[in-house]
Amino acid sequence: MRLPAALLVCVAGAASACRAPRPPSSTGGARADAHRVSSNIVRADYAGSQACASCHPQLFETWKRSPMHLMTREPATATIRAPFDGRTFTFMGDTARLDEHDGARFMSLTSAAFGDHTYQITRVIGGHHREDFAGVEVGQRGTTGDELLLPVSYVFESSSLRLKGYSVMVGERSGLRAGGVWSQTCVFCHNTVPLFDATWGALYGPGAPGYQGEVVDRLLPPERRFRFEVTDAARLSEAVADETRFVDGSAGGAAEGDAREQLGHGMHELRGRFGAKHFVELGIGCESCHGGSRAHVEDPRTLPDFAPRSPFLAARAPAGWGDVTRAQWINRACARCHQVLFSRYPYTWEGGQRRGADAGGSSITSGEARDFLLGGCAKEMSCATCHDPHGEDRPETLAALAGAAGNALCTRCHTELGTPTALRAHAHHDPAGAGGGCVACHMPRKNLGLGYQLTRYHRIGSPTDPARVERDRPLECALCHVDKSVGTLVGQMETWWGKRYDRAALRALYGDLAALPLEATLARGKPHEQGTAVAVLGEHGVRADAAALARQLANPIPLVRHWAERALANVRGAPCAVDLNRPTPEIRAAAERCVPGAFPGATAAGGTTAGPRTSNAPDED
Repeated sequence: MRLPAALLVCVAGAASACRAPRPPSSTGGARADAHRVSSNIVRADYAGSQACASCHPQLFETWKRSPMHLMTREPATATIRAPFDGRTFTFMGDTARLDEHDGARFMSLTSAAFGDHTYQITRVIGGHHREDFAGVEVGQRGTTGDELLLPVSYVFESSSLRLKGYSVMVGERSGLRAGGVWSQTCVFCHNTVPLFDATWGALYGPGAPGYQGEVVDRLLPPERRFRFEVTDAARLSEAVADETRFVDGSAGGAAEGDAREQLGHGMHELRGRFGAKHFVELGIGCESCHGGSRAHVEDPRTLPDFAPRSPFLAARAPAGWGDVTRAQWINRACARCHQVLFSRYPYTWEGGQRRGADAGGSSITSGEARDFLLGGCAKEMSCATCHDPHGEDRPETLAALAGAAGNALCTRCHTELGTPTALRAHAHHDPAGAGGGCVACHMPRKNLGLGYQLTRYHRIGSPTDPARVERDRPLECALCHVDKSVGTLVGQMETWWGKRYDRAALRALYGDLAALPLEATLARGKPHEQGTAVAVLGEHGVRADAAALARQLANPIPLVRHWAERALANVRGAPCAVDLNRPTPEIRAAAERCVPGAFPGATAAGGTTAGPRTSNAPDED
């Protein structure tokens, strides 16, 4: 699920291409006679990233090495960190073995339920926090069939193999088997494709058939949704027909009838036939973000544009928005991919449901751009204000934004808070301390990152907002003040900021105003809330929380179990002998042996409470 094509064109690509250096201007900026591309979404508009190299060599070389560009790689030329050295991974009694023979890599699966299969690795996916893989099955006569997503990931932070699905908020899985067809699932975000192809579902409207590139806006509140307006139906039909013919390889290719019928036929063809040979390029290229830039390559005075442009479509902002700023187009470009809420997990922050009109924010990595669009700063700030769009963020640079460097960015607009005295009066914290950084309160660390570190929630807002206090656990002030009760924290917020909060709503969340928010969240929270509480308690290392953390080893969402395993080891000073790749009853029994009393009524056979329902439904990962 992705945002509407009007919201798309990612900032992460390198600067657009040109065959000759751009002529200098007297002001150092764009030439006065420059103009924007008139079309940047159909296949003919794209030139490929290599065309950028001659004019932007430094950016191009940096971009070539970036994790985003290397999001999809071919194993023959890729640097692969996963150990294809005969290493095995056992899950629910099934086994995956990673081998290398004659320069080719293989993953062999042995499963009592799903049979024995060997796959030759054809794609390496990711490279920032983990590697995933796609491959084709090896038969008696060589490789056969589709490229399938394989069920084992390699996680860099822990140097370990893990079930791929357990990177997201899914329930317990029952064994190892290959997943969906690679080209029908994740390729539109992990590679460079014409933006136009991703708009067809939105243009079709309700009832559109699903396909791997669909972009829709239903996960934003109505007042923030962009839309496309068809300005030339005949040219739209022609463009759909051209792309459909390119993908299905036929002389005809386009369905007869109106544009909606052609879109329906085209989506069917994209679903069944679109593959690597139809990419603009493998991996995320410059034009994934800057838009098709062939016109700029041919004439540097024609500038690329983050906004989608076409002679037959117009991107329209919601009523009353006025002019869309460059920052807004950049942010909505990033939201092409960084907006997922992950899998079929139904809950979001602020007590929301992911299908609701006001869904709230995502609880895990890769929803950051959508979350940012929900906040109050997306008109004047872009994702690139804090993040390096052409390379890899340096941890020390991001860490510095939690202090004075980050405050300086905020006070460019919030000038009234530009002095230490004003900031102290606003935040009621020492401006030089950890609580004096704007992001400490307005972008709290509450999302489960892929690297086993909490990441910041990018919906910039206030921890005193009623929705975040009365509907969301844990209280964000408790992320630092772990020893303060619900009543104490809420009372202090009311005193400092003149707020009033519904005590009945708070009791419904925490059970008692005297409760500690993190501990009450472990006992009563939704899994994504429990994951944040687990991580914070683990960071603080409070030994009294060992039993509560041990119970999270059997959380219905296995991702939370992995976080609990790490937190419990930190609290105890040593890991528990618990294999999280075993069924829930066995995990419970091992946790009880490690922390006696963690599961009241548990038995040696594995406890009295049933584990979560198992599933092998596809993951939106």
